[in-house]
Amino acid sequence: MNGSPEFKDECQNLFNRYVDFYRSADAAGCSLMFEPEAELYSPYGPPAIGRAAIAATHGEWVQEGGENKDINVLSADCDGDLGWCVARFSEGTDDSGTSVNVLARQADGSWLIKLCSLNET
Repeated sequence: MNGSPEFKDECQNLFNRYVDFYRSADAAGCSLMFEPEAELYSPYGPPAIGRAAIAATHGEWVQEGGENKDINVLSADCDGDLGWCVARFSEGTDDSGTSVNVLARQADGSWLIKLCSLNET
């Protein structure tokens, strides 16, 4: 099941903005794709809880170079103000995996990441 094509497109647009920030080494910009109290779990470091911690984590990641960063949403769906998506990420030839994300609709109708779990392949 791939869910709603419209919501999948919204998720892809969110991740496209994230990738633009990542490729330009803008850790603060990356963190803006997350809710203020979001949670990020990763095999690449300790959990990052809250936008400030997510920005700090991304500060380390983007310093390693992210010009090859890519994210493709594989499936997504939503119900009311909550949604989910599974995405495939890659960064060159070495780092790749999937992410499972919970998204929350904001007051302006946009979506931000509430919870993200990165998983290596």
